[in-house]
Amino acid sequence: MKQRILCIAAALLAALALAGCGEAGRPGIGASAKEKAAYALGVLGLEEEAVTSINTQTDRGGFHGDGTLFMEFTFVDDGMEEQIAADPAWQPLPPDDTVQALVWGLETAAGSNGPFLTDEEGAPLVPPVKKGYYRLIDRQEQTDTPLLERGSFNFTVAVYDAEARVLYFGELDT
Repeated sequence: MKQRILCIAAALLAALALAGCGEAGRPGIGASAKEKAAYALGVLGLEEEAVTSINTQTDRGGFHGDGTLFMEFTFVDDGMEEQIAADPAWQPLPPDDTVQALVWGLETAAGSNGPFLTDEEGAPLVPPVKKGYYRLIDRQEQTDTPLLERGSFNFTVAVYDAEARVLYFGELDT
């Protein structure tokens, strides 16, 4: 009987340890749109502005929270663009080759690469954007390997469409 209780206790401790393996602060599948928005804007270091709509798509069912988190924010005025333009972490479009490959795919003479931030059918989650800004945050720890040459991805990418006043936020963890 004692041995059985010890086995059950050990199994419960293991389950609790695994449950805590996700990244702290990241919204789960059941999080509200407001919680997801606060998370995304916080990651990007942006102040909350007047948002007219928030669309979210989450596929975080993998081990340790692997999967995709994607959000689309539509803003009332140009306040968000002013914040982004003043932040040196944001770059004006067109994107560099890495962001192009991650978000929309990249065709070269050597072949194609990406896109990686896609829906279930493999289509890019972010529509083409002509005027705006982008930001890439590489969350992979302790690596000198270029992002597109890795066996796994842990990144956050955001694209702001200045004409439509829409911010696209995506995270991919594999």
